[in-house]
Amino acid sequence: MSLLTSILGRAISQASQTAIIDDRGTHSYGKLIGGAYYIADWLDQACPSPQVGLLLPTSAAYPMALLGAWIAGKVAVPVNYLLGQNERTHLINDSGLKTIITVKPMLDFIGGADKLPSHVRVLMLEEMPRDPVPPLRFPPLYADDDLALLLYTSGTSGLPKGVMLTHGNLKSEINAIRQHISIRTTDSMLGVLPQFHCFGLSAMTLLPLTVGAKVIYTARFVPGKVIGLIRQHRPTVFMAVPSMYGALLSVKSAKPEDFTSIRLPVSGGEPLPEGVYNQVRDRFGISLLEGYGLTETSPATNWSLPELATRYSVGTPLPGVRNYIVDDHDKAVATGVDGHILIAGPVVMKGYHNLPQLDREVFVQLTDPEDGVEKRFFRTGDIGHVDQVGRLFITGRHKEMMIIGGENVFPREIEEVLNQYPGIRSAAVIGKPDPSRGEVPIAFIEMDDANNFDESAIRSHCKQHLASFKVPRKIICKNELPKNPTGKIQRKELQHELDSLDK
Repeated sequence: MSLLTSILGRAISQASQTAIIDDRGTHSYGKLIGGAYYIADWLDQACPSPQVGLLLPTSAAYPMALLGAWIAGKVAVPVNYLLGQNERTHLINDSGLKTIITVKPMLDFIGGADKLPSHVRVLMLEEMPRDPVPPLRFPPLYADDDLALLLYTSGTSGLPKGVMLTHGNLKSEINAIRQHISIRTTDSMLGVLPQFHCFGLSAMTLLPLTVGAKVIYTARFVPGKVIGLIRQHRPTVFMAVPSMYGALLSVKSAKPEDFTSIRLPVSGGEPLPEGVYNQVRDRFGISLLEGYGLTETSPATNWSLPELATRYSVGTPLPGVRNYIVDDHDKAVATGVDGHILIAGPVVMKGYHNLPQLDREVFVQLTDPEDGVEKRFFRTGDIGHVDQVGRLFITGRHKEMMIIGGENVFPREIEEVLNQYPGIRSAAVIGKPDPSRGEVPIAFIEMDDANNFDESAIRSHCKQHLASFKVPRKIICKNELPKNPTGKIQRKELQHELDSLDK
């Protein structure tokens, strides 16, 4: 049974129950599925191509359009509304999009239809034809290998890449999460992540709809509003990126009792700074549970559980997921030893769209020493290790590793020390070529109050906690570090800035 069939069956069985509460109101499961069938009928008439783009805010409109696309037999292509015009045009042309579903506020946000390629037909949900009853039909019988989503990565290095996720990938992901964290129909979830992002689409959209839980959405992350939604709706599951948890700390009225309903406070998408973890624990009384994954893995592969949580770990693998840590020659390393993180399992993508050479670089067939079976492993590009109970620890990105005087140094180690300094909100470290040392670390920081920036004092703090060669050669304070829509720091922009300073 495909994920679509499971969601439709769940919706029919509890049609009158609330599925979604968003900025526009309350939507029952029946209303959600009715809207999806209207959209499917519309696409039959207006979208002859096999794929359809979704340019929509975080709301009930997103799953309506997504399910409608699948009912109509289409591949859904989420369009990141925060992309620049060049990146958005690349996404549209690379994916072959000819039709995009959107709403007027979203079209206005990107600057109007003129900001889209001229060959793209825009379908406005406000103008969708509606008969008294949407035409019903049996949904397509999707095979596991049939393409469901073409999701484009955020493009932290180069243009966004299209990730092909199948119906089998998504079904395996949702079933694995359900089994791992025991999501129940009685749970309620608060969604603040954009649904064009894999984390927001799978964990905060498809997951609650599959189990029949209620989910509350807000289109814009406004810290004070989010605290108000937590007080009003008392969610049991809250998932956000670390920078969002950091922003909630700025709400002066927020107090521990606001968070007592949340049994699963999950952090993912980027490393969780020590300062954010400690402040959230001390002020709100909750210990954040880290997760790990990539768009290429649907996305979650690891998830910390309360009973197994330990600081700095992203948890044990989800059922069916294999973490394999290898050296530079693809040989297994010992428990506790850092190596390249490879992942195998049914959540791993079909491949990159139109990038066969990249597929050959990221996939490798290896015999798994755990069971002697040859498997297709995905090279994540991350470095880390597992402990005796199978918990995964991320050390850093292989591509971000600096070689300073012959020593391997990961930015994350230096960033953790910087983030412990009072007043530093976030930090990013990149390597700068140096004729004598090979590379030297350069730090970019964002402070609560830039007037308190004291480079000498921060360097002294680093010297107390780091080897001398790891202390940043220079520390640059910015009003705001460049981030992508999920709060991940855009290192390529910082690299461009550093390069321009050297000219």
